[in-house]
Parts: sequence; structure tokens; C-alpha cells
Amino acid sequence: MWLEGVGNSMAIAERLGELCTLARTVGWQAADILLQVRLGEFEISGPSDSPVTTADLAANQHILTMLQFQLGTDHFAYLSEETFKTQAPEERLGKDWVWIIDPLDGTKDYINNTGEYAVHIALVYRGRPVVAVVACPAMGKLYSAIVEKGAWVETQGGKPKPVKASRKRKLEEMILVASRSHRSPRLEALLEKFTFESQISIGSVGCKVAAIVDQSADLYISLSGNSAPKDWDFAAPDLILHEAGGMLTRFDKMPLLYNQADVNQWGGILGSNGQTHRQFCQRLKKALSDIDRVSKGRG
Repeated sequence: MWLEGVGNSMAIAERLGELCTLARTVGWQAADILLQVRLGEFEISGPSDSPVTTADLAANQHILTMLQFQLGTDHFAYLSEETFKTQAPEERLGKDWVWIIDPLDGTKDYINNTGEYAVHIALVYRGRPVVAVVACPAMGKLYSAIVEKGAWVETQGGKPKPVKASRKRKLEEMILVASRSHRSPRLEALLEKFTFESQISIGSVGCKVAAIVDQSADLYISLSGNSAPKDWDFAAPDLILHEAGGMLTRFDKMPLLYNQADVNQWGGILGSNGQTHRQFCQRLKKALSDIDRVSKGRG
């Protein structure tokens, strides 16, 4: 077993490169599973606003099996979208090192065959990601990052190449990438307060962040409503964006914490190329406050 003889956090931290290599391998394998299932017939279950397919389940089983076979469960916990509801909270909340997994981010896009879906695998240490992989099967790309070591993109069998977010500083020159299906009236009202060069819609959060680090977009805004994104939506994209020179924070400029008792990421969240991130956070926070004040006045 990979961790045989390794008994402390320092030893694990010194081997993040090996853990990233493992996550990249497993990410490519999960991507292949999604592509293969997509070629045939697959079953869909669950509510229409949160569907699950046999592809989600197959990729999830493979990721967990491979990671647990190599790493075990003594030093690592595992938080996955597909097993979260049946998992006892103490299995993960007491561990420093937690793998956070979304085997298929963008299930609706997978079903509709838009190509805008991804595999997310992140290793979190005490609430923050230190290794991340986002595989975009339909694009034939995999993005990876190690904390303080940079972010890369690769094609299958190709050599990883560094990625960097854009250097644009003026909002009116930036391209906003927004959700295709999670666009509440409150979010629409917020976006109307600002002028961007243009807006594009992409499904998966992983694919949105891929667009930013590929410099085909510059900003992403998320605003929770009756529901909120979860840890597995953001953990892997968060580190990749950060290591590519960008930032992902709440509107109050605080970083997201993962593997907490509540896995929901409530509130307003901004992902950007990092150039004027803090200033735009302030503007978003004020604009949202104005919108909510007017809304309450009308009520």
C-alpha cells in the first residue's frame, strides 16, 4: 500500500506530487468511464433538478475503489456526492486529510450531451485543497494543481503544460462565465448592475474554471438561493484557479472552507483571474445589499 509506514501529516505533505499523479491517473480513468457509458444507454434516477445517472455511480465507484486501494482509510477520509447521505459525519470530520469527489459535475449537461461536464477530485487538508484534478472528458483535457506548485493542463498521453489566468483588469473588458441552469432572478438582477465585455454560459463549475484558466473567460459568479453549491462542486476548481493566478472567495473576500459539518457553500462566491478580485468583491457585496434592500422595501 502507498502509505505503508507513513504515519503523520508531514510525511503525507511531502508526497503531494505522488498523490497528484495518482489523482490524475484516476481522473483520466473516470473520464473514460463517463465517455464509454455515454456511448450506450444509461439510466437516470432522482428528482429532475438533481438527477443521478448510472454514469455518476460507475465513475464514483471507480474513484473510491482506486483511491482507497492505494491509500486506505486510516489517514484519509472520503467525501463524495454519491455517498455523502449514507456516510456517518464522524468518518470525515475527525480527519485532517479528506478526498472530496464529484464523479460527474454537470449531470444535466451529461444527459443533454452538451459536453460541459467534469470529474472533480480534490485532496483537502484541514479545510483547504492541496491537490486537485478536474477532468473534462468531452474536451479531452485534464487540469491539475498542487498547492504552491502551480496548475497544469494536459491531453491524454500528453505532457502537462502550465496554465495561467488572464491579466485583464477592467471589468468592461472581461468575459463572464455563468451557469446554464442555476440563474435565479436575484443573480440576474445582480449581473445587470455591471457591464462586461460579454457573457457565456457553461454547465459544470469545473468547466467554468477551465474556461478562466484557458483565458476564454475571466470571471464566474455564484449566488445561492433555496439551495447552494456543495463542497464537491468547488474544492477541486478552487485550487486550480488559485494556482493559475486567480482567486475564488466569498463576496466578503474570505476563502471557502471544505469538509465542515455543513457541506453547502451558501452566499455569494466570486471566481476571477485575480487581478481586481478584492475590489470587485466589494462592489458585488454593495450591489447585492442594494438589491436586497429594495426587494424588502417592496415586500
